Amino acid sequence: MPASASLTSTASRTTAAAVKQPPAAERVYAHVKRAVLERRYEGGTLLTEGELAEAVGVSRTPVREALLKLEVEGLLRLYPKKGALVLPVSAQEIADVVETRLLVETHSVRKAVPAPAGLLTRLQELLGQQRVQAAAGDFAAAAVTDRCFHAEIVRSGGNEILSRLYDQLRDRQLRMGVAVMHSHPDRIAKTLTEHEEILAALVAGDADAAVAVVTRHVGWFQNLARGEVR
Repeated sequence: MPASASLTSTASRTTAAAVKQPPAAERVYAHVKRAVLERRYEGGTLLTEGELAEAVGVSRTPVREALLKLEVEGLLRLYPKKGALVLPVSAQEIADVVETRLLVETHSVRKAVPAPAGLLTRLQELLGQQRVQAAAGDFAAAAVTDRCFHAEIVRSGGNEILSRLYDQLRDRQLRMGVAVMHSHPDRIAKTLTEHEEILAALVAGDADAAVAVVTRHVGWFQNLARGEVR
């Protein structure tokens, strides 16, 4: 084989390896989870193995594996020979998430004072990013950025156990956040204002003011638990 042909063959194999797709079950898992979190598959939707296999371009076996994993995570409930039901966000789940967030975030924002310059810069960046996403109507991206804003404050405390606990709320927070933005489009403007207030309190070194804003900001989600937002 000529040297040029050998080089071409090697390059082709390298390129193929670089673009190799994740395992089929991982692709199905990512597809369904993203769609559930972004509410493209809303609560109450019945998903069938055949439809998902066709949507992702795989056989039914990896679909079953992915659905079992998502059931363990509490996003779906499997019904043999019927499919998987996307579980709606319950009032109790919302109340539990809000209670946990308040415990973690009020502690963390108080601990963040005096705030290091790096944290303030990062929060300002995220606030600007969320403004752009809100203006574009990209609610899914805005919900992710919203969650990152709060997570940065929690991580700034340096307590890895607390950070891991907060990370466990991630999927529930994102799903609730997207639901709120779709049901209450005006809420995004209030969210941005409250993020500005949290940042201003941190810049001023006013721990009490920061805690008060976080309490009001996170506590608003109790509206979800009372059934005012679905």
